[in-house]
This record gives sequence, structure tokens and C-alpha cells, in this order.
Amino acid sequence: MSFPEVRVPQQFKYFCRAFIVLLLALPLLGFTPHATAQTGQKIVEGKVVGSSNQPQPGAIVYLKNTKTEDIKSFISVADGSYRFGQLSPDVDYEIWAEYNGRKSATKTISSFDSKKTLDYQLKVDTGK
Repeated sequence: MSFPEVRVPQQFKYFCRAFIVLLLALPLLGFTPHATAQTGQKIVEGKVVGSSNQPQPGAIVYLKNTKTEDIKSFISVADGSYRFGQLSPDVDYEIWAEYNGRKSATKTISSFDSKKTLDYQLKVDTGK
């Protein structure tokens, strides 16, 4: 048994080639699922300070995802600053700092806050 020869129009061949080239070019143009997912992410940053508002380098800053209970940590740098990036905008977080056995107040980061970058100063009572 033999099958009849199927003739594909030349325009269809050109369309298929152009479509494949476009699909291969999309990542080069920045159209990737990873890149589009990051556009809605949040950043939380700020400084850890002591009682007299002096920077507290070496303080441990904790960020808790209230949905999963996962906790990330960051050690503040020389000027007391910290930064957490690539946070989901659909999750509430809690943030606090600890320095020399003392803890700052816990602050809540609401998923209803539409800002992309949030700045929080965390004050730790240093006893001075």
C-alpha cells in the first residue's frame, strides 16, 4: 500500500520557519517566564539601629514567610543595612532583628501593600 504524495504550500513552509525563529529569539528579547515572573516581586530593605540610632553591623535580621513559616536571615553590614529581594507580593511577612541577645519589635509586611520596595528601620535596644 502506498500513500499519496502530500504537497505542502511554500508559504506554509516559510511560516513554520519564521515561527521557529521567533520562538528561539524570544529569550534573547527578554520574553521568558522567569523574567516576567520577577516583575511583580518585592524587595524589603532598611537598617538596624541601636537605642541612639547608631548603625548596628552584625545584627541578624530575620524575615518570616507567614504562609510557609520559612525564615530567611541576613547579617547587617557595616552601616547596619540589610536587604531581602525576590519576595512574593502575595505573601505576608514578619521581620525583626536581634543584636547581642536583644530583639527589635516585629513588623508585619502586608501583601496588600502595593509598593515594590519597602524600607524598614529595625531598632534594637542596646542598653546605652
